[in-house]
Amino acid sequence: MTFETIRYEVTDHVATITLDRPDKLNSFNATMVAEFSEVWRTVREDDEVHVVVLRAAGDKAFCTGVDVAEGLDLHENVWSQDDPGRGLSPRANKVWKPVIAAVHGMVAGGAFYWLNDCDFIVSADDAMFFDPHVSYGMTSALEPIGLARRVPLGEAMRWALVGLDERMSADRAFTIGLVSELVPSSELWSRVDALARTIAAKPPAAVQGTVKAVWETLDMERNAAYAVAWNYTVVGNPIGTAQVSRGGFVKPKWTLR
Repeated sequence: MTFETIRYEVTDHVATITLDRPDKLNSFNATMVAEFSEVWRTVREDDEVHVVVLRAAGDKAFCTGVDVAEGLDLHENVWSQDDPGRGLSPRANKVWKPVIAAVHGMVAGGAFYWLNDCDFIVSADDAMFFDPHVSYGMTSALEPIGLARRVPLGEAMRWALVGLDERMSADRAFTIGLVSELVPSSELWSRVDALARTIAAKPPAAVQGTVKAVWETLDMERNAAYAVAWNYTVVGNPIGTAQVSRGGFVKPKWTLR
């Protein structure tokens, strides 16, 4: 598949999506939003894709949010408007396959359309996270609302309110659990690719069912989530009956993280 703002490739059941506007610090425009809507539909419907890696070209930034020089299209009638960045999100596009983000450099504002909805994030040690909205006199809402479901509320609020006067380091992001692992920049892509291939080698029906179960119940009250949890196993496990068989299964050599 050929796109203008992103690169997309699939090898050994791993789909790699690369933000490809390094001269614009990988900021997104209307074209990128439309292309992500298309690529997420492809990922969702292609059973050859088991895992997705999301990364970005260039050395300076993963993404600095919306391209302010171009902006995004909004309906003239305020009551007909919808969030124009919604097309970037894997979960808003009903993708229930694992999405791993590999971030580096500047990670700002609207980049969290992706990061809030990824399954986990691996970061280069040079990454810096910040939100410019309030510094420019704009209400920051969509990004910190999602972030507050991943990290302590105080961390999400500090990130949003201090704005351009402070950047969260990769070390701090790791400490608060925003990212699951830190690696040198030179090892970022290879490390995330290895993790993706580890997951891609597992029974895909079980993996996809797990992702769907967790994300669809994430906003439920605990007892309500447990009440519906059994439904996912009833639906998912019979589909993969051969996959859950212990016959011939060889335990892998595990590593300690």
